[in-house]
Amino acid sequence: MRDLPRGLKPFMLVTDIGFLTYWGVSVLMILGVEVVPQAWLFKDYDDPIIHAWNWSFFPLDMVLSICGLVALRRQARGAPWRGLAAFSLALTFCAGFMAVSFWAIRADFDPSWWGANLFLTVWPLYFLPKLAPRDPAT
Repeated sequence: MRDLPRGLKPFMLVTDIGFLTYWGVSVLMILGVEVVPQAWLFKDYDDPIIHAWNWSFFPLDMVLSICGLVALRRQARGAPWRGLAAFSLALTFCAGFMAVSFWAIRADFDPSWWGANLFLTVWPLYFLPKLAPRDPAT
């Protein structure tokens, strides 16, 4: 099946472009450009440990975003794409789940950060089974 499961493309685009935008804004913030108000930043944003924790997600988020966007491009061209898409979705789940776990361990509940990370945790679980081969031999 060459077709994308219904609804997958917008979820991937929102997530992958969203991550690229988030990290672009984060780079600007490091450079001293105040792109967003301080009130929008997560708790203890300026704490060096929390700052390092946040940046530890950068490689994961870049890999999942690039894989997701490449998968969509490959699908549009009729090239194999499912493996990259599944990998991107699995990493998306991991990124969201790790963040939710961290905030839960800290007993820190901010609806905006929890909502965003629960979104990252839940939506891939709907689409991953749809990307699995129907025939175990494929």
